Amino acid sequence: MKTTLDEMQAFIAVIDSGSITAAAEALGQTTSGVSRALGRLEEKLGTTLLTRTTRRLQLTEEGDAFLAQARAIVASVEAAEEQMTARRQRPAGRLRVDAATPFVLHVIAPMVAGYWALYPDVQLELNSSERYIDLLERRTDVAIRIGPLADSTLHARPLAHSRLRVLASPAYLAQYGTPKTVEELDGHALLGFNEPDSLNHWPLPGRTDALLHVRPAVAVSSGETLRRLALEGAGVVCLSDFMTHRDRDAGTLVQVLPALTVEVRQPIHAVYYRNTAVSARISSFLDYLAESMTGQAFLR
Repeated sequence: MKTTLDEMQAFIAVIDSGSITAAAEALGQTTSGVSRALGRLEEKLGTTLLTRTTRRLQLTEEGDAFLAQARAIVASVEAAEEQMTARRQRPAGRLRVDAATPFVLHVIAPMVAGYWALYPDVQLELNSSERYIDLLERRTDVAIRIGPLADSTLHARPLAHSRLRVLASPAYLAQYGTPKTVEELDGHALLGFNEPDSLNHWPLPGRTDALLHVRPAVAVSSGETLRRLALEGAGVVCLSDFMTHRDRDAGTLVQVLPALTVEVRQPIHAVYYRNTAVSARISSFLDYLAESMTGQAFLR
């Protein structure tokens, strides 16, 4: 049976304080509790560490040898605890973040320099996945997910919302005409996602009370690919404001059917496993990300 840290601490306290009673006071324990800890320690080690008289305690040769090792072990544990406390107070270590490519490019990348300036000891690793991933399998600390959440095994921190709009380039509309009704979209090149199909529900009234479901002429896996196709005049797309606000401000993409558009805002969450302790590096990153997103007109 192996000795415990509590038993070693009791042994050291007795030596340092000079008596079991004084050690008990120093440790906030009972005298009998400290005495039993010493007895268990000697039993496990199979040797006598202290000789006890009515007047004093005396280390045996074995006790003197064990004392040096016990002090080193306890000091090592205390140093490790202090290091962990320091890491909680000053974020450090590798932080693996996963998000869809558009979010990495348009939201995370612009804030990285500012984050590094504040937290230079964090080694940030950014990965782009267009599909939801298994955080444990991919060794990911935190993932950014856009849209409704369904996985109850994850802890989610709400960050913002981003509005969906139907868009096209001025060159495309000049060549093929600007649709005036939802029905007129049938005559246009509609560009969408290959999966999940829920991303092909556009914020326009459908044939029932539901949103318009489109069958894309060109289907892709990445929103950034759709954005590029739209900028090149390939067709009409539906994308979030967080990735197209600069294009709309520059006039390289314009909203289609704005008067008929239903306000749909996609929730944006940071997720991590519920049984994961939130380290300083995770909380520092999420706090900085949330602050950088606050006040942005395209994230409300």
